[in-house]
Amino acid sequence: MKIYRLHTKQKLPISLDAAWDFLSDPVNLRTITPPHMGFEILSGADRKMFAGQIIQYNVTPMFGIKLKWVTEITHVDNKNYFVDEQRFGPYALWHHKHFLTEIDGGVEMEDIVDYKLPLGFLGRIMHGLVVGKQLKNIFKYREQKLIQLFGKHKGDHDKVIKMYG
Repeated sequence: MKIYRLHTKQKLPISLDAAWDFLSDPVNLRTITPPHMGFEILSGADRKMFAGQIIQYNVTPMFGIKLKWVTEITHVDNKNYFVDEQRFGPYALWHHKHFLTEIDGGVEMEDIVDYKLPLGFLGRIMHGLVVGKQLKNIFKYREQKLIQLFGKHKGDHDKVIKMYG
């Protein structure tokens, strides 16, 4: 069983309150998801995040194939972190932790995604050929979109996007 990890950090020149307000609103996920992903919220995004919230989406992750993705917000600690876990979708495991830390001149966002692909050996091949690169590109898009929306933090020269596994 191969479990992968994607770890990113980004600093933004906004308050903790502003960062939390934006990130805890599930509707904003569409804003920071690349358009080619065909991201469409079907249900569950009618209020700010809370533990137990179920959100249903359609996504088109690759090859034009539309998939349904269902996530549950399993943990929420106001203005500190939240966790979303896939309940149904393209991954055998998807556990995504979002952390916010107040820093000088803004906030640091940290994402840690632990995930596993289905199909055993074939899934590992697909990770190397497509999925790993695609996830990195999604988070690079997100990084650029957040800079476009909120500006660049003066100390964001040490951004991190790492993959393990």
